[in-house]
Amino acid sequence: MTTAFLSLNFSFMEEYGSYYITGAITTVKLAFFTVIFGVLIGVVLSLMRTSKNKLLKFLAATYIEIIRGTPLLVQLFIIYFSLPPLLESFCISVGLPADTMEMSDFTYGVITLSINSAAYVAEIFRAGIQAVDKGQLEAARSLGMPQGMSMRLIVLPQAVRNILPALGNEFVVIIKESSLVMIIGIADLMYNANLIRGATYISLEPLLVVAAIYFSLTFPLSKLVGLVERKLKNSD
Repeated sequence: MTTAFLSLNFSFMEEYGSYYITGAITTVKLAFFTVIFGVLIGVVLSLMRTSKNKLLKFLAATYIEIIRGTPLLVQLFIIYFSLPPLLESFCISVGLPADTMEMSDFTYGVITLSINSAAYVAEIFRAGIQAVDKGQLEAARSLGMPQGMSMRLIVLPQAVRNILPALGNEFVVIIKESSLVMIIGIADLMYNANLIRGATYISLEPLLVVAAIYFSLTFPLSKLVGLVERKLKNSD
């Protein structure tokens, strides 16, 4: 084992280093858009989950439990194979060309990752909302503020402060889980690493480079989350 590690050969990096750069850019883009849409959908779901409307609460709870109870890979396949024919049928039904709403593999990856992440973000936000003292919401309502305004101006800002560390950890998870999109042909880090392995017939070294790149993306973010958490504790 020691001899094998001493004989590692990374000479392929000179020819294929650009593959890792383009793959890393794609991975970062996937994570970026997933964070944006995941947070937006998650906030809506958390408000539905904490609302007094039983139907909204039921719909949000059902969505969250289904998404959290099924593997991301299964969700990716379901979206990738079911959404295109549904969009095609919709376009035909309204008299548009069948390919009007055709989307790229990257878009399907963002949709799936956002749907998955939203379920976890919703629970993070729900915990943050419930951690805010109920007396503050009651005080806002007693001053004549509507429910929506009270949540937007009083509760949510405090909830965001409470959940920043957990939200940061979710962003780290998104970067790592985005590697699954290689299954549908998106040229992210893992996809390009497999291309390099196929072209060079080298199995281990391309994967070690990928691991190092993922670590270089997630480690600084983890440290930043820890720094924010410590600052929040100090301010308290």
